[in-house]
Amino acid sequence: MDFQLTDEQRALKSGMRELLEARFDRDALRAAVERPALDRALWRALGEAGFFALRLPEREGGVGLGLPEAALLFEEAGRALLPGPLVATHLAARDVPGAASGETVVTRVDGGLVAWLDEADLVQGDARDATSMRSLDPLTPLHRIHAPHADALPEAVLLTAAEQLGSAACTTELAVQHARQRAQFGRPVGSFQAVKHLCADMLVRTEVARAAVYAAAVTGDRDEIAGAKLLADEAAVRCARDCLQVHGGMGFTWEADVHLHLKRAWVRAEQWQSAEQAAEALAAAL
Repeated sequence: MDFQLTDEQRALKSGMRELLEARFDRDALRAAVERPALDRALWRALGEAGFFALRLPEREGGVGLGLPEAALLFEEAGRALLPGPLVATHLAARDVPGAASGETVVTRVDGGLVAWLDEADLVQGDARDATSMRSLDPLTPLHRIHAPHADALPEAVLLTAAEQLGSAACTTELAVQHARQRAQFGRPVGSFQAVKHLCADMLVRTEVARAAVYAAAVTGDRDEIAGAKLLADEAAVRCARDCLQVHGGMGFTWEADVHLHLKRAWVRAEQWQSAEQAAEALAAAL
């Protein structure tokens, strides 16, 4: 089976990256960290670009594409550390007025958590007993609820895995860039074998996760999606950790973006389907 992207898919992915670079660049990211709030203008811009209506039929005002294309857009969102309940709003585009256009922000109860509760216009699920909790990620405010566990929506799991993939790819690139530029003992640190091995391992993890996410997006199989989430979570977390190692002590400072990827990866790893839940699902399938 050929998993190479078509020209149209590459153009879609490139267009979303250009939009995010223009509307949510590094300066905007740092400003969002200092003053966490949902950027409604950016949300509407995403709606205008078809981010939320991507999988709606054209007769309903959508783009008429499928889950593989949605995964490509969410990969770019993960790469940019775009904040907000993206998955929930995307899934609500068919049923909630204004969600497709970005006028309505939708969040959803996810097991025992709900993200962006205070900023959302609509909450899907029972969040009446929600209590605020401190989130590891400054760009993902969370509330905890005391509700029975419900099976995760496969599409939500897959799109979250795609975000993790985008983060893993970004931290791999950041590590390689720093290794080429940072010099020690008169040589770029990337010339040292230990750093080369770290970067090579990061690339392998990212590309294995990419193959799993893209394949699961094509098949839509629940078990393959669980496997993709496991691999993407591992890639996002471990690549961020290795990127910190390549950056040295500088990576732990607020001036660096690497630690933001690590914190977001930790949070996403518990969203929609945790590693434990995914492993249980795969074990049951076997």
